[in-house]
Amino acid sequence: MLSRCYPRGGIVRAVKIGQRLDQPFLRALRPHPTIRWRLTLLYGGLFLVCGAALLAITYELFAHLAYSYPPKPTPGPGGTPPTPASVKLASAMSAQRDVDMHQLLVESAIALGIMALVSGVLGWVMAGRALAPLRTMTATADRISDTNLHERLAMRGPRDELRLLADTIDRLLERLEAAFDAQRLFVANASHELRTPLAMMRTTLDVAIAKPGGVPVQTRELDSELRTDLDNADRLLDSFLALARAQNGRLGDHDQVALEPIITAALAAHAEEIAAKRLTVETQLSAVEVAGSTTLLGRMLENVIENAVRHSPPDASIAVALTLLDGQRARVTLDSSGALLDQQAVAQLAQPFKRLGQDRTGSQNGHGLGLSIVAAVAAAHDGRLELRARPAGGLRVQITLPAATIPHLTAAVT
Repeated sequence: MLSRCYPRGGIVRAVKIGQRLDQPFLRALRPHPTIRWRLTLLYGGLFLVCGAALLAITYELFAHLAYSYPPKPTPGPGGTPPTPASVKLASAMSAQRDVDMHQLLVESAIALGIMALVSGVLGWVMAGRALAPLRTMTATADRISDTNLHERLAMRGPRDELRLLADTIDRLLERLEAAFDAQRLFVANASHELRTPLAMMRTTLDVAIAKPGGVPVQTRELDSELRTDLDNADRLLDSFLALARAQNGRLGDHDQVALEPIITAALAAHAEEIAAKRLTVETQLSAVEVAGSTTLLGRMLENVIENAVRHSPPDASIAVALTLLDGQRARVTLDSSGALLDQQAVAQLAQPFKRLGQDRTGSQNGHGLGLSIVAAVAAAHDGRLELRARPAGGLRVQITLPAATIPHLTAAVT
Protein backbone atom coordinates (compact mmCIF):
# COMPACT_ATOMS: atom_id res chain seq x y z
CA MET A 1 0.00 0.00 0.00
CA LEU A 2 1.47 3.36 -1.06
CA SER A 3 1.45 6.26 1.34
CA ARG A 4 2.61 9.86 1.18
CA CYS A 5 3.71 12.05 4.02
CA TYR A 6 2.57 15.63 4.26
CA PRO A 7 3.63 18.34 6.69
CA ARG A 8 1.10 19.04 9.36
CA GLY A 9 0.54 22.58 8.07
CA GLY A 10 -0.05 21.27 4.55
CA ILE A 11 -2.79 18.95 5.79
CA VAL A 12 -4.47 21.80 7.62
CA ARG A 13 -4.33 23.97 4.49
CA ALA A 14 -5.73 21.15 2.37
CA VAL A 15 -8.61 20.69 4.79
CA LYS A 16 -9.35 24.44 4.76
CA ILE A 17 -9.25 24.53 0.96
CA GLY A 18 -11.66 21.60 0.81
CA GLN A 19 -13.95 23.34 3.24
CA ARG A 20 -13.92 26.52 1.13
CA LEU A 21 -14.72 24.51 -2.00
CA ASP A 22 -17.58 22.73 -0.25
CA GLN A 23 -19.10 25.91 1.18
CA PRO A 24 -20.67 27.22 -2.09
CA PHE A 25 -22.13 23.77 -2.77
CA LEU A 26 -23.57 23.52 0.73
CA ARG A 27 -24.96 27.06 0.51
CA ALA A 28 -26.64 26.17 -2.77
CA LEU A 29 -28.32 23.15 -1.18
CA ARG A 30 -29.32 24.97 2.00
CA PRO A 31 -32.72 26.66 1.65
CA HIS A 32 -32.73 30.39 2.17
CA PRO A 33 -34.52 31.39 5.39
CA THR A 34 -37.17 33.43 3.62
CA ILE A 35 -40.65 34.08 4.90
CA ARG A 36 -42.01 31.81 2.19
CA TRP A 37 -39.86 28.92 3.42
CA ARG A 38 -40.88 29.56 7.01
CA LEU A 39 -44.56 29.72 6.12
CA THR A 40 -44.24 26.50 4.12
CA LEU A 41 -42.58 24.72 7.05
CA LEU A 42 -45.22 26.13 9.38
CA TYR A 43 -48.09 24.94 7.16
CA GLY A 44 -46.50 21.52 6.67
CA GLY A 45 -45.70 21.15 10.36
CA LEU A 46 -49.23 22.08 11.45
CA PHE A 47 -50.76 19.67 8.95
CA LEU A 48 -48.40 16.90 10.04
CA VAL A 49 -49.27 17.36 13.73
CA CYS A 50 -53.01 17.60 13.07
CA GLY A 51 -52.94 14.62 10.68
CA ALA A 52 -51.00 12.50 13.17
CA ALA A 53 -53.47 13.39 15.95
CA LEU A 54 -56.44 12.58 13.69
CA LEU A 55 -54.97 9.20 12.71
CA ALA A 56 -54.19 8.38 16.34
CA ILE A 57 -57.77 9.13 17.36
CA THR A 58 -59.11 7.09 14.42
CA TYR A 59 -56.85 4.19 15.31
CA GLU A 60 -57.97 4.15 18.94
CA LEU A 61 -61.65 4.42 18.02
CA PHE A 62 -61.32 1.62 15.48
CA ALA A 63 -59.46 -0.58 17.96
CA HIS A 64 -62.06 -0.14 20.69
CA LEU A 65 -65.23 -0.14 18.59
CA ALA A 66 -64.61 -2.44 15.64
CA TYR A 67 -62.78 -4.99 17.74
CA SER A 68 -64.14 -4.18 21.18
CA TYR A 69 -65.52 -7.70 21.66
CA PRO A 70 -63.20 -10.25 20.16
CA PRO A 71 -64.83 -13.63 19.77
CA LYS A 72 -64.22 -16.07 22.58
CA PRO A 73 -64.66 -19.84 22.57
CA THR A 74 -68.26 -20.65 23.54
CA PRO A 75 -69.15 -23.75 25.64
CA GLY A 76 -71.19 -26.49 24.09
CA PRO A 77 -74.68 -27.65 25.08
CA GLY A 78 -75.02 -28.58 28.77
CA GLY A 79 -71.91 -26.65 29.78
CA THR A 80 -69.50 -28.84 27.90
CA PRO A 81 -66.07 -27.33 27.13
CA PRO A 82 -65.66 -25.42 23.86
CA THR A 83 -65.03 -27.47 20.87
CA PRO A 84 -61.60 -27.39 19.25
CA ALA A 85 -63.19 -25.78 16.21
CA SER A 86 -64.47 -22.82 18.22
CA VAL A 87 -61.11 -22.39 19.94
CA LYS A 88 -59.34 -22.44 16.59
CA LEU A 89 -61.81 -19.90 15.18
CA ALA A 90 -61.33 -17.53 18.11
CA SER A 91 -57.55 -17.79 17.77
CA ALA A 92 -57.76 -17.11 14.04
CA MET A 93 -60.02 -14.10 14.61
CA SER A 94 -57.62 -12.63 17.20
CA ALA A 95 -54.66 -13.08 14.85
CA GLN A 96 -56.59 -11.48 12.03
CA ARG A 97 -57.40 -8.53 14.32
CA ASP A 98 -53.72 -7.96 15.02
CA VAL A 99 -52.93 -8.15 11.32
CA ASP A 100 -55.70 -5.68 10.45
CA MET A 101 -54.63 -3.21 13.11
CA HIS A 102 -50.99 -3.35 11.97
CA GLN A 103 -52.07 -2.90 8.34
CA LEU A 104 -54.21 0.06 9.34
CA LEU A 105 -51.26 1.62 11.17
CA VAL A 106 -48.88 1.13 8.22
CA GLU A 107 -51.31 2.46 5.62
CA SER A 108 -52.17 5.43 7.84
CA ALA A 109 -48.47 6.31 8.17
CA ILE A 110 -48.03 6.06 4.38
CA ALA A 111 -51.09 8.24 3.81
CA LEU A 112 -49.81 10.75 6.36
CA GLY A 113 -46.42 10.91 4.61
CA ILE A 114 -48.02 11.46 1.18
CA MET A 115 -50.32 14.15 2.50
CA ALA A 116 -47.42 15.83 4.32
CA LEU A 117 -45.59 16.09 0.99
CA VAL A 118 -48.72 17.36 -0.75
CA SER A 119 -49.32 19.85 2.05
CA GLY A 120 -45.73 21.12 1.71
CA VAL A 121 -46.21 21.77 -2.01
CA LEU A 122 -49.59 23.40 -1.45
CA GLY A 123 -48.16 25.41 1.45
CA TRP A 124 -45.36 26.66 -0.84
CA VAL A 125 -47.87 27.70 -3.49
CA MET A 126 -50.26 29.35 -1.03
CA ALA A 127 -47.40 31.15 0.75
CA GLY A 128 -46.25 32.49 -2.63
CA ARG A 129 -49.74 33.75 -3.43
CA ALA A 130 -50.06 35.32 0.01
CA LEU A 131 -46.68 37.06 -0.31
CA ALA A 132 -47.16 38.18 -3.93
CA PRO A 133 -48.38 41.68 -2.91
CA LEU A 134 -45.37 42.02 -0.61
CA ARG A 135 -42.99 41.16 -3.46
CA THR A 136 -44.71 43.73 -5.65
CA MET A 137 -44.35 46.35 -2.93
CA THR A 138 -40.66 45.49 -2.49
CA ALA A 139 -39.93 45.74 -6.22
CA THR A 140 -41.76 49.07 -6.52
CA ALA A 141 -40.11 50.55 -3.44
CA ASP A 142 -36.70 49.42 -4.70
CA ARG A 143 -37.32 51.12 -8.05
CA ILE A 144 -38.30 54.43 -6.47
CA SER A 145 -35.37 56.79 -5.92
CA ASP A 146 -34.87 60.53 -5.46
CA THR A 147 -35.50 61.05 -9.19
CA ASN A 148 -38.97 59.45 -9.23
CA LEU A 149 -40.38 60.08 -5.78
CA HIS A 150 -43.70 60.91 -7.40
CA GLU A 151 -44.39 57.20 -7.92
CA ARG A 152 -46.53 55.38 -5.36
CA LEU A 153 -47.27 51.77 -4.48
CA ALA A 154 -51.03 52.42 -4.89
CA MET A 155 -51.93 48.94 -3.67
CA ARG A 156 -55.51 47.86 -4.31
CA GLY A 157 -57.67 45.22 -2.74
CA PRO A 158 -59.13 44.67 0.74
CA ARG A 159 -57.90 46.93 3.52
CA ASP A 160 -55.85 44.27 5.25
CA GLU A 161 -52.43 44.43 6.92
CA LEU A 162 -50.57 44.56 3.59
CA ARG A 163 -52.80 47.35 2.30
CA LEU A 164 -52.18 49.34 5.50
CA LEU A 165 -48.43 48.83 5.11
CA ALA A 166 -48.55 50.01 1.47
CA ASP A 167 -50.56 53.10 2.44
CA THR A 168 -48.04 53.88 5.19
CA ILE A 169 -45.15 53.64 2.70
CA ASP A 170 -47.05 55.90 0.26
CA ARG A 171 -47.46 58.53 2.97
CA LEU A 172 -43.76 58.25 3.77
CA LEU A 173 -42.92 58.75 0.08
CA GLU A 174 -45.13 61.84 0.02
CA ARG A 175 -43.23 63.32 2.96
CA LEU A 176 -39.90 62.46 1.33
CA GLU A 177 -40.97 64.03 -1.96
CA ALA A 178 -42.06 67.19 -0.17
CA ALA A 179 -38.76 67.35 1.71
CA PHE A 180 -36.69 66.84 -1.47
CA ASP A 181 -38.73 69.43 -3.36
CA ALA A 182 -38.36 71.92 -0.53
CA GLN A 183 -34.61 71.38 -0.42
CA ARG A 184 -34.16 71.79 -4.19
CA LEU A 185 -36.47 74.79 -4.27
CA PHE A 186 -34.56 76.43 -1.44
CA VAL A 187 -31.21 75.90 -3.21
CA ALA A 188 -32.56 77.26 -6.49
CA ASN A 189 -34.28 80.27 -4.89
CA ALA A 190 -31.31 81.07 -2.66
CA SER A 191 -28.97 80.94 -5.65
CA HIS A 192 -31.18 83.30 -7.62
CA GLU A 193 -31.73 85.70 -4.72
CA LEU A 194 -28.03 85.92 -3.89
CA ARG A 195 -27.24 87.22 -7.36
CA THR A 196 -28.82 90.59 -6.48
CA PRO A 197 -26.44 91.51 -3.61
CA LEU A 198 -23.50 90.23 -5.65
CA ALA A 199 -24.48 92.50 -8.53
CA MET A 200 -24.85 95.43 -6.12
CA MET A 201 -21.36 94.73 -4.77
CA ARG A 202 -19.93 94.81 -8.29
CA THR A 203 -21.72 98.09 -8.97
CA THR A 204 -20.33 99.59 -5.77
CA LEU A 205 -16.81 98.55 -6.77
CA ASP A 206 -17.28 100.04 -10.23
CA VAL A 207 -18.38 103.37 -8.72
CA ALA A 208 -15.48 103.39 -6.25
CA ILE A 209 -12.86 102.66 -8.92
CA ALA A 210 -14.33 105.17 -11.39
CA LYS A 211 -13.95 108.21 -9.09
CA PRO A 212 -12.38 111.27 -10.71
CA GLY A 213 -8.77 111.80 -9.84
CA GLY A 214 -7.92 108.13 -9.53
CA VAL A 215 -7.72 105.85 -6.48
CA PRO A 216 -4.80 104.63 -4.38
CA VAL A 217 -2.91 101.45 -5.29
CA GLN A 218 -4.14 99.70 -2.15
CA THR A 219 -7.71 100.34 -3.21
CA ARG A 220 -7.09 98.83 -6.65
CA GLU A 221 -5.51 95.75 -5.05
CA LEU A 222 -8.51 95.43 -2.75
CA ASP A 223 -10.81 95.83 -5.74
CA SER A 224 -9.02 93.02 -7.56
CA GLU A 225 -9.27 90.71 -4.55
CA LEU A 226 -12.95 91.49 -4.05
CA ARG A 227 -13.73 90.86 -7.72
CA THR A 228 -11.93 87.51 -7.51
CA ASP A 229 -14.05 86.59 -4.51
CA LEU A 230 -17.19 87.72 -6.31
CA ASP A 231 -16.26 85.58 -9.31
CA ASN A 232 -15.83 82.60 -7.00
CA ALA A 233 -19.22 83.34 -5.45
CA ASP A 234 -20.79 83.49 -8.92
CA ARG A 235 -19.28 80.14 -9.86
CA LEU A 236 -20.52 78.68 -6.59
CA LEU A 237 -24.04 79.92 -7.28
CA ASP A 238 -23.90 78.51 -10.81
CA SER A 239 -22.84 75.19 -9.33
CA PHE A 240 -25.75 75.29 -6.90
CA LEU A 241 -28.17 75.95 -9.73
CA ALA A 242 -26.74 73.17 -11.90
CA LEU A 243 -26.82 70.70 -8.99
CA ALA A 244 -30.39 71.60 -8.05
CA ARG A 245 -31.54 71.38 -11.66
CA ALA A 246 -29.88 68.00 -12.20
CA GLN A 247 -31.17 66.56 -8.92
CA ASN A 248 -34.66 67.79 -9.73
CA GLY A 249 -34.61 65.88 -13.02
CA ARG A 250 -35.50 68.95 -15.12
CA LEU A 251 -33.39 68.34 -18.20
CA GLY A 252 -34.79 71.29 -20.11
CA ASP A 253 -33.86 70.87 -23.75
CA HIS A 254 -33.82 67.23 -24.85
CA ASP A 255 -31.60 66.81 -27.88
CA GLN A 256 -29.17 64.39 -29.45
CA VAL A 257 -25.93 65.70 -27.98
CA ALA A 258 -22.55 64.84 -29.50
CA LEU A 259 -20.03 64.38 -26.68
CA GLU A 260 -16.82 64.56 -28.72
CA PRO A 261 -17.06 68.31 -29.56
CA ILE A 262 -17.85 69.12 -25.91
CA ILE A 263 -14.75 67.29 -24.68
CA THR A 264 -12.58 68.92 -27.35
CA ALA A 265 -13.93 72.38 -26.47
CA ALA A 266 -13.38 71.81 -22.73
CA LEU A 267 -9.75 70.80 -23.33
CA ALA A 268 -9.23 73.85 -25.54
CA ALA A 269 -10.70 76.13 -22.86
CA HIS A 270 -8.08 74.90 -20.37
CA ALA A 271 -5.18 74.95 -22.86
CA GLU A 272 -3.34 77.75 -21.01
CA GLU A 273 -3.49 75.98 -17.66
CA ILE A 274 -2.47 72.70 -19.33
CA ALA A 275 0.52 74.41 -20.87
CA ALA A 276 1.43 76.18 -17.62
CA LYS A 277 1.50 72.86 -15.74
CA ARG A 278 3.21 71.07 -18.64
CA LEU A 279 0.50 68.41 -18.66
CA THR A 280 0.49 65.64 -21.25
CA VAL A 281 -3.02 65.11 -22.66
CA GLU A 282 -3.93 62.02 -24.67
CA THR A 283 -7.36 61.67 -26.30
CA GLN A 284 -9.12 58.72 -27.89
CA LEU A 285 -12.56 59.96 -28.91
CA SER A 286 -15.26 58.22 -30.90
CA ALA A 287 -18.36 59.76 -32.48
CA VAL A 288 -21.10 59.19 -29.91
CA GLU A 289 -24.45 60.87 -29.27
CA VAL A 290 -26.38 61.03 -26.02
CA ALA A 291 -30.03 62.00 -25.68
CA GLY A 292 -30.50 64.66 -23.05
CA SER A 293 -29.83 68.24 -22.05
CA THR A 294 -27.07 69.99 -23.98
CA THR A 295 -26.49 72.44 -21.12
CA LEU A 296 -26.25 69.85 -18.35
CA LEU A 297 -24.17 67.37 -20.36
CA GLY A 298 -21.81 70.16 -21.34
CA ARG A 299 -21.48 71.22 -17.70
CA MET A 300 -20.85 67.61 -16.68
CA LEU A 301 -17.97 67.09 -19.12
CA GLU A 302 -16.51 70.53 -18.44
CA ASN A 303 -16.48 69.76 -14.71
CA VAL A 304 -14.67 66.47 -15.32
CA ILE A 305 -12.00 68.13 -17.49
CA GLU A 306 -11.66 71.10 -15.14
CA ASN A 307 -11.34 68.82 -12.11
CA ALA A 308 -8.57 66.79 -13.78
CA VAL A 309 -6.60 69.84 -14.97
CA ARG A 310 -6.97 71.76 -11.71
CA HIS A 311 -5.94 68.92 -9.39
CA SER A 312 -3.19 67.36 -11.50
CA PRO A 313 0.35 68.14 -10.34
CA PRO A 314 2.85 69.66 -12.78
CA ASP A 315 4.31 67.35 -15.46
CA ALA A 316 1.43 64.90 -14.95
CA SER A 317 -0.57 63.15 -17.66
CA ILE A 318 -4.27 63.10 -18.52
CA ALA A 319 -5.91 60.52 -20.78
CA VAL A 320 -9.48 61.04 -22.05
CA ALA A 321 -11.36 58.28 -23.88
CA LEU A 322 -14.86 58.30 -25.36
CA THR A 323 -16.06 54.88 -26.48
CA LEU A 324 -19.28 53.18 -27.50
CA LEU A 325 -20.13 49.96 -25.64
CA ASP A 326 -22.42 47.36 -27.23
CA GLY A 327 -23.91 50.06 -29.46
CA GLN A 328 -26.10 51.16 -26.54
CA ARG A 329 -23.87 52.83 -23.94
CA ALA A 330 -21.43 55.69 -24.13
CA ARG A 331 -18.49 55.67 -21.75
CA VAL A 332 -16.28 58.62 -20.92
CA THR A 333 -13.09 57.63 -19.10
CA LEU A 334 -10.61 60.16 -17.77
CA ASP A 335 -7.36 59.00 -16.13
CA SER A 336 -5.22 61.58 -14.36
CA SER A 337 -1.87 60.77 -12.78
CA GLY A 338 -0.80 61.94 -9.35
CA ALA A 339 -0.29 60.78 -5.80
CA LEU A 340 -1.70 57.56 -4.38
CA LEU A 341 -5.27 58.06 -3.16
CA ASP A 342 -7.46 56.25 -0.68
CA GLN A 343 -10.36 54.46 -2.38
CA GLN A 344 -12.74 55.11 0.52
CA ALA A 345 -12.06 58.85 0.34
CA VAL A 346 -12.33 58.80 -3.46
CA ALA A 347 -15.74 57.10 -3.29
CA GLN A 348 -17.11 60.07 -1.31
CA LEU A 349 -16.05 62.70 -3.87
CA ALA A 350 -19.43 62.47 -5.60
CA GLN A 351 -21.06 63.98 -2.51
CA PRO A 352 -21.39 67.78 -2.27
CA PHE A 353 -18.52 69.66 -0.59
CA LYS A 354 -16.28 66.57 -0.43
CA ARG A 355 -12.64 67.19 -1.35
CA LEU A 356 -9.42 65.25 -0.95
CA GLY A 357 -7.64 68.34 0.28
CA GLN A 358 -4.01 69.30 0.02
CA ASP A 359 -2.71 65.73 0.15
CA ARG A 360 -3.60 65.40 -3.54
CA THR A 361 -2.46 68.57 -5.22
CA GLY A 362 -1.29 70.92 -2.51
CA SER A 363 -4.18 73.33 -3.14
CA GLN A 364 -7.67 73.91 -1.84
CA ASN A 365 -9.15 75.31 -5.05
CA GLY A 366 -12.76 74.56 -5.79
CA HIS A 367 -15.90 74.24 -3.72
CA GLY A 368 -16.29 70.46 -3.73
CA LEU A 369 -19.33 70.55 -6.04
CA GLY A 370 -17.76 69.56 -9.36
CA LEU A 371 -18.03 65.77 -9.15
CA SER A 372 -21.32 65.93 -7.25
CA ILE A 373 -22.77 67.83 -10.23
CA VAL A 374 -21.29 65.19 -12.55
CA ALA A 375 -22.97 62.43 -10.54
CA ALA A 376 -26.31 64.26 -10.47
CA VAL A 377 -26.27 64.97 -14.23
CA ALA A 378 -25.33 61.37 -15.00
CA ALA A 379 -28.14 60.06 -12.79
CA ALA A 380 -30.63 62.46 -14.43
CA HIS A 381 -29.68 60.91 -17.79
CA ASP A 382 -30.07 57.32 -16.49
CA GLY A 383 -26.31 56.95 -16.25
CA ARG A 384 -23.78 56.52 -13.47
CA LEU A 385 -20.48 57.92 -12.27
CA GLU A 386 -17.66 55.70 -11.02
CA LEU A 387 -14.60 57.02 -9.21
CA ARG A 388 -11.56 54.83 -8.65
CA ALA A 389 -8.13 55.40 -7.19
CA ARG A 390 -5.53 54.25 -9.72
CA PRO A 391 -2.97 51.72 -8.45
CA ALA A 392 -0.15 53.78 -9.99
CA GLY A 393 -1.48 56.99 -8.44
CA GLY A 394 -4.08 59.48 -9.52
CA LEU A 395 -7.80 59.22 -10.20
CA ARG A 396 -9.99 57.49 -12.77
CA VAL A 397 -13.37 59.08 -13.56
CA GLN A 398 -15.73 56.91 -15.58
CA ILE A 399 -19.16 58.03 -16.79
CA THR A 400 -21.56 55.62 -18.48
CA LEU A 401 -24.67 56.93 -20.27
CA PRO A 402 -27.28 55.50 -22.64
CA ALA A 403 -26.11 56.46 -26.11
CA ALA A 404 -26.71 56.19 -29.84
CA THR A 405 -24.12 56.43 -32.58
CA ILE A 406 -23.94 59.36 -34.96
CA PRO A 407 -24.40 57.73 -38.39
CA HIS A 408 -22.63 60.28 -40.60
CA LEU A 409 -19.69 60.81 -38.25
CA THR A 410 -19.26 57.09 -37.70
CA ALA A 411 -19.15 56.54 -41.45
CA ALA A 412 -16.57 59.28 -41.82
CA VAL A 413 -14.35 57.76 -39.12
CA THR A 414 -14.50 54.27 -40.59
